[in-house]
Amino acid sequence: MHQRTTPPTGSTPTTGRRRMARKALLAASALGVVTALMAPVRAGAAPAPASPTAATPLAANGQLSVCGRQLCNDSGQAVALNGMSTHGTQWYAQCVTDGSLDALAQDWRADVLRVSTYVQEGGYETDPAGFTARAQKFVDAAHARGMYAVIDWHMLSPGDPNANLSRAKTFFTAMAKKYKNHPGVLYEIANEPSGVSWSGIKSYAEQIIPVIRAQDPDAVVLVGTRAWSSFGVSEGSDEKEVVNNPVRASNIMYTFHFYAASHREEYLNALDRASEKLPVFVTEFGTQNYAGEGANDFTMSQRYLDLMKRKKISWTNWNYSDDHRSGAVFKTGTCDGSNWTGTGVLKEAGVWIRERIRQ
Repeated sequence: MHQRTTPPTGSTPTTGRRRMARKALLAASALGVVTALMAPVRAGAAPAPASPTAATPLAANGQLSVCGRQLCNDSGQAVALNGMSTHGTQWYAQCVTDGSLDALAQDWRADVLRVSTYVQEGGYETDPAGFTARAQKFVDAAHARGMYAVIDWHMLSPGDPNANLSRAKTFFTAMAKKYKNHPGVLYEIANEPSGVSWSGIKSYAEQIIPVIRAQDPDAVVLVGTRAWSSFGVSEGSDEKEVVNNPVRASNIMYTFHFYAASHREEYLNALDRASEKLPVFVTEFGTQNYAGEGANDFTMSQRYLDLMKRKKISWTNWNYSDDHRSGAVFKTGTCDGSNWTGTGVLKEAGVWIRERIRQ
């Protein structure tokens, strides 16, 4: 593969000031972002056309939290965010521009951008300060357009997140310090663990979550699962290892990834079962094979989307770039130009996923 919790309650002077700061940011978003989307997020009705008076997803829903097995807005209503993931920003930063994000927010009507910071493969470890600044630039750009941002620590190889524990602590300290007063972030702490036990992943999560909470006690944290975030299915296990031994933290969700042409009934059923027991966020999926390549299987993909819609499971699709693979939504060369809107610049998968986000 490309590869029961409740929010904190009570109010201290610090949390009171934080809430006031977040409300001020939301007020600014509601007034200043005229590239508006639907409200509320994924209410089931057809989205309203963009207009200067419509509320953005961020302004409409505010601070998110986990309530039971659902992602909920600041009114306690279950919401499902739908959007896109960037490719690795060491390769495709040119695909994350003012123009492309305007298109994602206005033309696609997305709720969320997942900002993927690779740790290895020429990513964060080569320039920690530079990649932290780049991630913050893209998160800020999503917020400026009224979208939420998933801050993705895109560890892939090595598959044990503990191998990058000290780097993760540094990165998430910086990110949580910057966004501690902003309601628009979710922290994804381990993209796709592999070749490591669930107990090892759980230990990592229980060391990283306090680092985030020390700066930002309110934001939702997304925890990767075993075997490329398949709840262990790709390594012969299933969701019971998480159900029976959950991470000791509140306001968290567990991630699941799938690629529809490769991941069939066994994976779909695991997502169905897991979401009956756990809060789940699908932070990455594709309509192709597990490498994001090959023919699209839209029939199987739609089965996943139908399940996620029925259960109000949030998702981000891989990926918002012009990579040569079929899983990149833009035709090769698009990111060298300035035209981002409509379907003419999109590959087959891009046309399909744009329509589903717009719905």
